[in-house]
Order: sequence, then structure tokens, then C-alpha cells
Amino acid sequence: MDALRKELESRKDEIKKEIKAIYEANEHITGWDVPEVDEKESAKLLLDVMQKALDEVKKEVLG
Repeated sequence: MDALRKELESRKDEIKKEIKAIYEANEHITGWDVPEVDEKESAKLLLDVMQKALDEVKKEVLG
């Protein structure tokens, strides 16, 4: 395994925690803004928004 792959592998759990923290922060905000929200529907829509944002970043970075 080369140094880059080794470095990223060592930070994989940290990156996952950061992504989950972004999700949870936005989940709480949605709950405050829409008190009677369907939690499963909210989670699905929020994850869709996050995936689209990640796809856009990927496109910007990789061209």
C-alpha cells in the first residue's frame, strides 16, 4: 500500500465521523424548523441533498 492510501485509510473513521456530524447537525436544524417532520422522509431527503453536494464537489475537484 502506498503512502497516500495508507494515510487516507488511517483517517477513514475520522472522515466518516465528520460526515455523520454534518448529517446530524442538519437533521437537528430540520427538526427545529419543521416540528412535525416525518423523520424517515427527512433523513432520505437530507441524504439526497448531501449526496448531490458531494457529487458536485467531486465534479469540481476532478473536473
